[in-house]
Amino acid sequence: MGTEYALVHLKFTIPPAVLLTLLYRPLFTRLDVYKVVFLTTIAVLSTIPWDSYLIRTRIWSYPSHVIIGPKLFDIPLEEVFFFIVQTYNTSLLYLILSKPTFQPVYLRVERSKGHRLGACNTQWRRYKLLGQLALAQVILFGWKLVRAGGSGTYTGLILVWAVPFLLLLWSLAYQFLLGLPLTNTVLPIALPTLYLWLVDTLALKRGTWVINQGTKYGRHLWDGLDIEEALFFLLTNTLIVFGQVAFDNALAVLYTFPRSFPDPPVLPSPALLVHALLFPASAYDPERIRGLQEAVVRLKKKSRSFYLASSTFQGQIRTDLLLLYSFCRIADDLVDNATSGTEASMWISRMHGFLKLAYGKDKSTSTIESYVRHNFPEDAHSALLQLPVAKVSRKPLEDLLQGFETDLAFAKRSTNSPIPTEAHLQQYAQCVAGTVAHMCLELIFYDYQSSMSYEHQQRVLDAGDRMGIALQYVNIARDIAVDAKIGRVYLPVVWMKEEGLTYDSVVQNPHGKEVETLRSRLLQKAFELYKGAKDAIEELPVEASGPLRVAVESYMEIGRVLSQEGYVVKAGRATVPKWRRLAVAWRTLNRT
Repeated sequence: MGTEYALVHLKFTIPPAVLLTLLYRPLFTRLDVYKVVFLTTIAVLSTIPWDSYLIRTRIWSYPSHVIIGPKLFDIPLEEVFFFIVQTYNTSLLYLILSKPTFQPVYLRVERSKGHRLGACNTQWRRYKLLGQLALAQVILFGWKLVRAGGSGTYTGLILVWAVPFLLLLWSLAYQFLLGLPLTNTVLPIALPTLYLWLVDTLALKRGTWVINQGTKYGRHLWDGLDIEEALFFLLTNTLIVFGQVAFDNALAVLYTFPRSFPDPPVLPSPALLVHALLFPASAYDPERIRGLQEAVVRLKKKSRSFYLASSTFQGQIRTDLLLLYSFCRIADDLVDNATSGTEASMWISRMHGFLKLAYGKDKSTSTIESYVRHNFPEDAHSALLQLPVAKVSRKPLEDLLQGFETDLAFAKRSTNSPIPTEAHLQQYAQCVAGTVAHMCLELIFYDYQSSMSYEHQQRVLDAGDRMGIALQYVNIARDIAVDAKIGRVYLPVVWMKEEGLTYDSVVQNPHGKEVETLRSRLLQKAFELYKGAKDAIEELPVEASGPLRVAVESYMEIGRVLSQEGYVVKAGRATVPKWRRLAVAWRTLNRT
């Protein structure tokens, strides 16, 4: 009896587990726990028979003086714990590194040439087949080594045990394995593999475990590390990451194609996950994928703060929020980029027409698609057609368009401003931002099937409206100079009069002590609304409350920067450095 193997865990495997847990703890959701537990269970159950066989046939062994004593099917409990902790550590590293990636955009439609729905794409099938053939050859090679016995036995046993699982996972998730960024696939394999190679080198040199002579080649990757052990850790970490990728591939299918998988649960059953993985790529909806891809591009380009916040959401809600943002962004751009007030009014009218069809009692998908394709530019089609109308109400969208009409009033004004008083400013902010916050909450209540009473939900929705107004106030305070360049001043006229300013004087010179006084006044109003509404966030499901706090705090940080002396301005706007946005996100998520 000894503690040598247990000390390996105390020194080398448990500390990374603790560190990774602390790092990822603010982002841990029920779905993450489900994924890790699910994969760990499979890893332990699939490894025990193989490891037990290797010990009973004396391929490797554990001296009695290095283990505590208790065993499971001849496997020391320290070794069983290693199966668990390795899977846990590699899984957490994968979750951390893949968090920023919106994975559904890596789905690819595969249709043969001449398919009636077009979108011919056969290259992915070729990649799948080539991978399957290569892995099958490796399995055959491993089997030959086992049959031959001798020095290749251990290598053969590793290959015939691990590679069939890799073949299965490749066959199910090859699109993601090929398409995802290397930070999602190669890096979470390479880092723990290198680390475990170093740990294994120390353990082998100390005799913590022993590979018996006669069943190994006797060659080393470096001094003290047998090539068989190097291969073992490389393949096991590859299995873990492949398993996580396959799980995420299944989730991406579930959350991307609502017509095939309507309202999937937050924690899908294993049977549903398998069903999603077996769902043919030829049946993927290319318009849906394109809509998500275009939404991600818009988000990255137009709102860095919201893009950062969106990465903390997970699953269906992240998809729905991206699509909602895409619609709002396109609608805003159509109006702002119009060459005349008449054209802008036309776009608003057409969007009203779209909403009438989308929410009508006799709505027809073909009628809606025809209307969009005949009345809007091509780059706007996906944003309108993929709007999750079944999950958000019509009124906030109509109010959003009303806010755009206020923007148009600036171009039409002669002497009167569309924002004469603070009440008008609040109404405008409610239309263009409170509505967006309202719809975000509607999506959360829908996707997480809230058990709140109707009255309770309304109180939270009202708080969301106020928070949206607060964020818009920050936006206006930031963009005073930018708006002045296009002849707009969103500051109430009565406020400007109190400072001896006029609408035209601010347009001509949006700087100076008086303007800064008004900026501070607007920011004060924003933070008053923010403080009165932020507690409502905590009443949301935990999967949404943390990410929503990040979205709010990331934007309010702009207000804090504006409140400081000597804030930095880029292209007329105060900006928050990336390191500071990340710090805000981290601090916010760790708040209890």
